[in-house]
Amino acid sequence: MNIFYGKNASGSVSEAVRGLSSPKLIIMVSNADKFEQNVETLEKLYPGVPSIGCVGMGYDTCVVENGVSITAFRDGVKVATGAFEHVSKAPARYIARLEKDIEAVHPGKENTAIIDFCAGNDAAVLTTMSGLVKKYNLQVMGATGDAGKVSVNGVVYEDGMAYAVVKNEGGKVKTYKENIYEPRDNKQLIASKTDKSKYYLGELNGKPAKQYYMELTGATESGILDQTFTNPFGKMMGNDVCIASIKAVSGSGLILYRQINDSDILTILEMRDPMEIAQTTVNKIRSDFPHVSAIFSVNCIFRYLVLKNRNELNTYLEKIATLGNSCGLVGYGEHFNTQFVNQTMTCVVFE
Repeated sequence: MNIFYGKNASGSVSEAVRGLSSPKLIIMVSNADKFEQNVETLEKLYPGVPSIGCVGMGYDTCVVENGVSITAFRDGVKVATGAFEHVSKAPARYIARLEKDIEAVHPGKENTAIIDFCAGNDAAVLTTMSGLVKKYNLQVMGATGDAGKVSVNGVVYEDGMAYAVVKNEGGKVKTYKENIYEPRDNKQLIASKTDKSKYYLGELNGKPAKQYYMELTGATESGILDQTFTNPFGKMMGNDVCIASIKAVSGSGLILYRQINDSDILTILEMRDPMEIAQTTVNKIRSDFPHVSAIFSVNCIFRYLVLKNRNELNTYLEKIATLGNSCGLVGYGEHFNTQFVNQTMTCVVFE
């Protein structure tokens, strides 16, 4: 497998794809102002080539903060692309499209992944996909894009999900999730008075969620949103912890970036050393893959801000790139197989 990565800081697709010929799949991450224009330009430059895109910031070993980045698979893959529409209301209506595209690539054992970009309602979309993911033994890696827009094959969808089913014809694929937070202690927090449609958390252990979070972390009310960078919630899922970041304060409760249900068990998390965690990730991938052809990843916007504030962003991206060709995007929510997570890095690795 061979991949291409190009970028342009001013958002010019024509410049970003300079040198790219005969791609099998194109993944575009564009700034919001030029998104529709760039989708149209990309389709004109490569008519009929499968493509997906979203609004965001792309990267290889550095981030393109307000331009466009292009990742292209040049060979060694079989690809099918498509879209779910109206994902805020009825994503299941379009599940037959995905199954048809999965069948079209003839997936084998451990060699096929779905890369997806969602404009919202990610948890419901991933639940909708979960039956097919299990049936065909697929890996999933994806992101929430910005501005409520995604693209597939030259068409822009609002309230949609764009996907690419990618079969690696030269080896296996595997997804990974990296978490730079761990439980601060063994204190369990039982969620109640939640509103799933609003991602609202009303109470923890029978106490108003806002006030109790302030007591547990020492945050002031005006500092809650900053405190979530240091102490997000973690949702306990067996031996795994999924991060649930705080998005806003609402009355005596909190709005999170992921859905929380009554009786869910939460805990307070704290940050570990990001560079140590990154090295652990690199070591794990190296042990699983004797040769890495490509890595495509998503880093949460919160991780981007934390690493940038610590002056470790480029160092982190360079460390991951020691494995091989590495690129991706900064997202607003991350997909790891059938999980929707926050403040996380997820990636798919191609042998």
